[in-house]
Amino acid sequence: MFVLFCSLLTSLSAYSNDAASGEAAFLKYVDGLKKEAEAKGFERRWLDEMFEDITFRPTVVKADKNQPEKKITLDTYLATRVPDWKVAQAVTLLNDNKTLLDEISREYGVQPRFIVALWGNESNFGKIQGNHDVLSALSSLAFEGRRETLFKKQFFAALKILSEGHISRSEFAGSWAGAMGQSQFMPTSFLTYAVDYDKDGRKDIWQSKADVFASIANYLKQEGWNNNVTWGRQVTLHQGYQGQDAGLDVFRDLSWWQGKGVRKYDGSALPQVPVKASLIKPDGLDGRIYLVYTNFHTLMKWNRSQYFGVSVGYLSDRIKKGQ
Repeated sequence: MFVLFCSLLTSLSAYSNDAASGEAAFLKYVDGLKKEAEAKGFERRWLDEMFEDITFRPTVVKADKNQPEKKITLDTYLATRVPDWKVAQAVTLLNDNKTLLDEISREYGVQPRFIVALWGNESNFGKIQGNHDVLSALSSLAFEGRRETLFKKQFFAALKILSEGHISRSEFAGSWAGAMGQSQFMPTSFLTYAVDYDKDGRKDIWQSKADVFASIANYLKQEGWNNNVTWGRQVTLHQGYQGQDAGLDVFRDLSWWQGKGVRKYDGSALPQVPVKASLIKPDGLDGRIYLVYTNFHTLMKWNRSQYFGVSVGYLSDRIKKGQ
């Protein structure tokens, strides 16, 4: 028993020493970040204030290392991301904010239903924005090292957001990866796309619906959104065609796909319009198959997951139908 007790003490001591060593290494790393920030032109006294509450967040690193590996189907994903209650909320919120959304739609050339669909997908209409301190999360991820360059870039962009006064240090929270606000922009995306639509001097994607909607629309517009077309359609394959030309890198006229044997989901002919599309099979031939247009390619710049892109399009379609 005594030997076991001594062994336990030794293990606890080793764990304590490792934790202390890791904390010391992190503090040294953060000090290096502060020096880099000062070299980039941030004022030292201001940096002291911004860095005061930065702490190592092991849960953030754990979340980054343990991304879900379990394979799910698109049907399962859509059932989770676009349940009936979310569709109902989306329709209500689109109607409640119709004047503002229509105004932003006219200015940026993005249909309101897509703005609402992205809003719903990213933060459940602003309800889930994350409660991780952004600077602590980004510095922890940079310190971990696997994607240091990426997260250091985001860290310095986050400092710029604070220096411009868009949000206070105490309120600067986001996801474990540093995505922020109701649009879940990473800091670099914020600096590129965020809009002060309500003209109050702050690009407030945390509280201002006007800024949130305009920022989402501005992202889509800058990345090539076409207000004259939708995102895509579910299709079926005929004439023995197995979708050998599937993939976002294959972009052909609808007439070309018609010739291959691609049809609308109900089996009828594709529209005879001069529109190019890509064929995607997220789950292979046994799953849903889509022809997707330029706007889907734009959604893929927001998030490289085809499941995500389809879920946004699917929600937007259900919003349009009102159910």
